Amino acid sequence: MLAIAAAVAFGLALLFDLANISLGEAITLNTLVTLGLLLLALHLAGVGTGTRSWSWRRRARR
Repeated sequence: MLAIAAAVAFGLALLFDLANISLGEAITLNTLVTLGLLLLALHLAGVGTGTRSWSWRRRARR
């Protein structure tokens, strides 16, 4: 889910850049790119997956 949100943030940044759209001083293209990178890093770290990879191995050994 976080990877999809990252793709949306990168897509919006690209569209805003191509169309020269400005959302004011608070939200810039750099803000959207940083948000996308943060979401992508969280996805790669496994945040939001719901399960931990080590929990099923521990139960299977018993």
